[in-house]
Amino acid sequence: MDSILSMLKDPNTQWILLGCMLLGLCSGVIGCFAYLRKQSLMGDTLAHAALPGICIAFMLTGIKSILLFLIGAGIAGLVATLGIGFITRNSRIKPDAAMGIVLSGFFGLGIVLLTQIQHGDYGNQSGLDKFLFGQAASMIGSDVTTMLIVCSVIIAACTLLFKEFKLLSFDPGFARGIGYPVVLLEQLMMFFIVVSVVVGIQAVGVVLVAALLITPAVSARYWTDRLGAMVMLSGLFGALSGVVGTWLSSTTASLPTGPLSVLASTLLFLFSLLLGPRRGLLAKQLTRIRAKRQLEQHTAQQPVQELAKEGGRSL
Repeated sequence: MDSILSMLKDPNTQWILLGCMLLGLCSGVIGCFAYLRKQSLMGDTLAHAALPGICIAFMLTGIKSILLFLIGAGIAGLVATLGIGFITRNSRIKPDAAMGIVLSGFFGLGIVLLTQIQHGDYGNQSGLDKFLFGQAASMIGSDVTTMLIVCSVIIAACTLLFKEFKLLSFDPGFARGIGYPVVLLEQLMMFFIVVSVVVGIQAVGVVLVAALLITPAVSARYWTDRLGAMVMLSGLFGALSGVVGTWLSSTTASLPTGPLSVLASTLLFLFSLLLGPRRGLLAKQLTRIRAKRQLEQHTAQQPVQELAKEGGRSL
């Protein structure tokens, strides 16, 4: 309890806590639609594709600004999605293989550019490599303000376009048939995924940011069959992961906040996998036991019923 109070009193920790909560919230909300559309690998692809965009933005400006990095990573993510679409349309390569190709190619380019920056004459390049694995402790008020704006925009858009995103996730063919701009909606959803990935890179890095997109959504799926409840639970699980990660990091100075948040999200997934009311392992096992008992009772009662029928016939 004392550690929680000390965490809330520390101004620097307050920024980190708020930033990680906002990151988990917006990632969990938009991650639901990516998960339902079977684009779990897309978040990982866009996260790795964002690295060369960040490096190019820094090389052109020489400024470490999350807003500039957002622009650079957004352009890189757009190029990556266009590349995936080009490969799948003009070859027999499946989308998952195309994502793997784009992921590895862009990430390799990002590492080359990052090495060039570190060995070049660029000023203010200290700490740029932290975007690989994240450094939530470096977040300041302006970064959290950007996260707040991004989170508000994503949640507002998902609320206003909930019906369209829902139909796009489950039946895009029907959505196209009734006149919805499916291509535009898909690109808009992809843009939101890119934005949530970019704002999360500073906290958890390009390697782990995809986990905050998918893990809360998968965890929420074990608790409900309704999309609205799933989206809210996913956002809640993401925000809770950020809180737990920040708390654990504040109690131990040598542990990073971002990876701890991802581990907290993974623990929530394991908890959901075990105790989910309908899809959890425990619930399934209890259902099997009940079905087995009912079958045994039915089997045991069958001879008695047959004897009763035979007795009635003899009378």
